[in-house]
Amino acid sequence: MTTPHWIFGDQLGPHFLTPAGDDGPGRGTPVVMIEARSVFRRRRFHRAKAHLVLSAMRHRAAELGGRVTYVRAETYREGLRRAVGGAPVTVCHPTSYAALRLVRSLSGVRVLPARGFLVAREEFAGWAGERGGRLLHEDFYRWVRREHDLLMEGDHPAGGRFDHDHANREPPPGGARRLDVPGPYRPREDDIDAEVRDDLDRWEREEGVRFVGRDGPRRFPATRREALSALRRFVRHRLASFGPYEDAVLAGDPVMSHSLLSSSLNLGLLHPAECVEGAERAWRQGAIPVNSAEGFVRQVAGWREYVWQLYWHFGEDYRHVNALGHTEELPDYFAELDADAVTARCLATVLAQVRDTGWTHHIPRLMVLGSHALQRGWDPVAVTDWFHRCFVDGYDWVMVPNVVGMSQYADGGRMTTKPYTSGGAYLHRMSDLCGGCAYRPTERTGPRACPYTAGYWAFLHRHRRLLSGNARMRRAVQGLDRLGDLDEVLRQERRRAGEVP
Repeated sequence: MTTPHWIFGDQLGPHFLTPAGDDGPGRGTPVVMIEARSVFRRRRFHRAKAHLVLSAMRHRAAELGGRVTYVRAETYREGLRRAVGGAPVTVCHPTSYAALRLVRSLSGVRVLPARGFLVAREEFAGWAGERGGRLLHEDFYRWVRREHDLLMEGDHPAGGRFDHDHANREPPPGGARRLDVPGPYRPREDDIDAEVRDDLDRWEREEGVRFVGRDGPRRFPATRREALSALRRFVRHRLASFGPYEDAVLAGDPVMSHSLLSSSLNLGLLHPAECVEGAERAWRQGAIPVNSAEGFVRQVAGWREYVWQLYWHFGEDYRHVNALGHTEELPDYFAELDADAVTARCLATVLAQVRDTGWTHHIPRLMVLGSHALQRGWDPVAVTDWFHRCFVDGYDWVMVPNVVGMSQYADGGRMTTKPYTSGGAYLHRMSDLCGGCAYRPTERTGPRACPYTAGYWAFLHRHRRLLSGNARMRRAVQGLDRLGDLDEVLRQERRRAGEVP
């Protein structure tokens, strides 16, 4: 008899059910899927995220038809017992340490290599072993480009350089409220979505399961067919303008030219190879400029792969590092996504986007949400958990390196070369979020003092000893000595520490 194959809710694409030289599942292999209620009891997820994951799982089960045994249970252990008894099953390497411990603790479960990524774990280990020191993203990205022949012309990168950041850091067009590009793909809800919404309502009403944020209508693909449609629309109509404005922010256009494919990739509905190959093909056909193709390839084949590998390379204890000693609890307005309680327009706007959709693009995540948490000294474990729960594309492997290492600099520079935080001047230059705000990005003290500008200097002062040894931060730290009002800034920020900005 063919051994059944168990797929998790982030392993939903066809590449998790095809032979790959590891004696894994093949055509016609029986499939097991388990919807474990305990996942939603343990953590307070964004309602839109819970809806998307359950919708995607149930849609996949409907596609597989009689081939799948779909069990709704309280725990994975109970579900697997009900699905196969004690019979053996295979499963692709899960995407978190907790899930890996679980499958290894179950008798009869054989763990196959991970799928859904460009670089195998052993390949990364070989690359890392040759580095001898820091595992810099730029070095990794160039290695992946060469190894996979992505955007290469022989031995040379397309456009003569690996890095097109010089062309991909434009502020938003002056006076524009939205980018002049076609909107992203939008799925249509169906009976499965209605069933999911009814179940979530019932869980909240009768079973004490709690969510945060708003749900609906569903904005992100829940099927392979929807995900491919979203990819095609992005490449054909939106990728050309993605590069220049990938770091820009407009209050009235939270999506800009971003792909919105991260949730589809992280659910396993898309494979990264088909995404980057689609972008390269469009460039070679002359449909998009090289800087836009490179910016997207960098996100998918560079950063996403890098984060996946570092999650496993750094080990499970990495999530608990706290080099800056930050221990403050997340305030209620942040934990509850209470955007209406916030005065600072940038933070209120971005919190509202997360509340309403479970998504915002990488610059608001890093330079509004993450920067604020860093400046306020919030516990990085709590910040990581918040990002994991509140974003539709948030998973443990995604958020631990991104938040602990990059956003909160909690590893002291093991992953990135500097803390990613700034005063209000950066947000003023790269967005329209400062217009109409009660605060002024140029003011450090007084009733109109920008929380980010004042918070930036207070952060530098608090960690002066550590950051003065960082070559990329030395000049900024020296700037503290030129502030005639530093004492006043510090007194003000101590007073405002417990206030809603």
